[in-house]
Order: sequence, then C-alpha cells, then structure tokens
Amino acid sequence: MQKNLVIVESPAKAKTIEKFLGKDYKVLSSYGHIRDLKKKEFSIDIDKDFKPHYEIPEDKKKVVEELKAEAKEAETVWLASDEDREGEAIAWHLYEVLKLQPEHTKRIVFHEITKSAILKAIEQPRNIDINLVDAQQARRILDRIVGFELSPVLWKKVKPALSAGRVQSVSVRLIVEREREIQAFQSEASYRVTAIFLVPDADGKLVEMKAELARRIKTKAEAQKLLESCRSATFTINDISTRPLKKSPAAPFTTSTLQQEAARKLGFTVAQTMMVAQRLYESGKITYMRTDSVNLSELAVNSSKSVIASMMGERYVYPRHFATKTKGAQEAHEAIRPTDMENAKIEGSPQERKLYDLIWKRTIASQMADAEVEKTTVNISISNELDTFNATGEVVKFDGFLHVYRESIDDDAEQED
Repeated sequence: MQKNLVIVESPAKAKTIEKFLGKDYKVLSSYGHIRDLKKKEFSIDIDKDFKPHYEIPEDKKKVVEELKAEAKEAETVWLASDEDREGEAIAWHLYEVLKLQPEHTKRIVFHEITKSAILKAIEQPRNIDINLVDAQQARRILDRIVGFELSPVLWKKVKPALSAGRVQSVSVRLIVEREREIQAFQSEASYRVTAIFLVPDADGKLVEMKAELARRIKTKAEAQKLLESCRSATFTINDISTRPLKKSPAAPFTTSTLQQEAARKLGFTVAQTMMVAQRLYESGKITYMRTDSVNLSELAVNSSKSVIASMMGERYVYPRHFATKTKGAQEAHEAIRPTDMENAKIEGSPQERKLYDLIWKRTIASQMADAEVEKTTVNISISNELDTFNATGEVVKFDGFLHVYRESIDDDAEQED
C-alpha cells in the first residue's frame, strides 16, 4: 500500500514536488478543477439558498477515476492545491468527489516550490478553509447568474458567442462611461516652448542644457511672437538652487504591480505575464504569483541583506517591512519574490529570464537604502521679455547600485532633507 498520496493542481508541479518528498510519497495532478456547474443548464437552485449543481466534465472523468483508485490505496491523502480561493475549492471538490475520510486527509499549502517549503507544509497541515471555499462558490455562482441572463441579450443585440460576466459587464460599463466623458470634454490647445542652451561643463566643454518656458502659451501667434523676440534676446542665469532629496524604493511585487511593470518595461500582456510567472513558480524559482501582499518573510529579508552587502556594501543595506494597503489583503501570504535571492540570473526561455530579472531587481531594491539625490533648478531670464525658462536636473549620489536600483525607485516616494 502506498503510504502517502499528494494531489496538486499542475502536472509540472507534481514532478518537482515528488522529487523533494521521496519514495514514501506519490504525487499526482488534478489538472485544475475536477468539477464545475453543469455547462448547458442554469445549475443553481435559487429557491434552495442558491444551491449549485455540479458535474464532472467528460475530459476529467478519467483523471477522477485514477485519483479515486490511488486514494483508496493510500494511508494518507494530502490535498496540496494552491493557497488561493480557487485552490481551496479544488481541495474541497477533491475531498467530496473522492469520498475522502477526515482522519486520513490533510490539507497543506505552500507559496514556493522548494524542498524546505514543501517539508514545512507537511509538518504543518491544516483543515480545508470553508470560508475560502464559500468565497469561490459565491464568485462562480455570480458568474453563472450574470452570464446566463446577459449573454443571450448580447447574442441577440450584438453578436453570437459573446459572453458577459460579473467582472466583464461592470468593466465595460466603466469604460463606456469614461469614453463618454472623453468625448464630451472640451479641449483647449496650448503651446509648450523648450529651449536648448549651450553651457560650459566643469572642464569648460560646451554641453546642451534643456530648459522649458515657465508658462504655457495659448495661441500659435503668441508662441511665434515669443520665438521671434528670443532671436535677438540675451539670456541670463538668474538663480541656481540645489536641494537634497531622498527617493525610496517601491514595495515588492503583488500580482497587479507585476502585471503593470511587465507591461511597461517588457511589453508583456497580462496573460503572458501570468503564464511565464506560472512556469517560474512551478519550476521553484519564484514564490506564488497570485498575491495581494507586499510582505517578505524574514528568510527573504535576511538573504537580501547578505546579497546587497556582498554586491555593494553594508551602507546600502536597509531592511524594510512594507504594509499592504489593499482592503482585505491576505497578510499571511508573501509578495512575489525569488525563492533564492542569491540567484540573480536563471536558466530558461528569454521571457522567463526577463521576468525573473524584473522580480529579482524589485525585491533586492526594496531592501536597499534610499537613493540620495541632488536636484538642481536653474532659472534663466530673457532680456526683452518678462518670461523665464526653467531647467531642472538630478544627480544620484550613490552610484554603485544604479543598475539594480534606478528602475525600481518609486518616483512618488520623495522626501526633502
């Protein structure tokens, strides 16, 4: 008899976990959900407190039969689906469909696929969290209620095969309202004037300095008049002011901030980001990629310290603990981070390497000292006009870590000394 059967969601994850657990454990995959609402029926009994009617889809019946047979032979069944509400629901459906016994069933969760995390999860099993299961069922039922009512209207009025749901419908409404506001907006044209001055640097060499007119000009004629006036004008530096600033790093990645940064810096779509992150998670390179927490474990903070100190020196080490602002965020979870902070680079596809690099830099930067910046503002007067040009520039004092830090600085987190 097989002593232990571990059931996970993904077959790729199953291979990695089985390698960690050894010969007394067999790891199989449920390939996601094994049960869902009936496809061609409403499947919700509204009169009986919205009771859902589930079925096992045809493509999952073979998987379920295999899992049933293996579960009967095992002394203990470990339900190891993901730690979010979908994962909890999968664990509950497995428990119900496989007719598992509570004394022989354990629920385990982990947010990274490493040997230490898996063994720790085995040591600390828990029960299925029925609140998370209820949350998932409520979401699924709402999807069906909204979709079942609205989708036929879309097919009739717009186009066949379109779908509507609890998120799509509200999102479309928000987009439509915003678009109507844009269409109703009365825009006013204005002109921005930028000048390029040649000024001597510290070595006496002429370099370009950009400056912008301190005000916007409303008409083209007024802008042309100013430009003509500048042809014969003398420009004088009235004032140079320098003030110190500090710029703090951004918090480690949550799911939404990772999607935003991957789109901005790598050009990834949301689906592409999540697909690549899933592969990195399943291969044990990053922690779980669906999270709204910015927390880092003490292990991650301490390992970041040693990496920063060895790469750049103790002066750049500044451990931080970030607070999640999202209402209802699950603080017990971690932010998205590398499982081994010492691995600055990984093997993998170009997409995997790029996304991992983004996650590693963001995590390391979050545990570093503030950037010390000198911001200089130059005020330039025009001899025959009342207007002035302003030029601004910043110099980062700490330059040994800019390759890690510069892209991770939160531009809004600015403080004057």
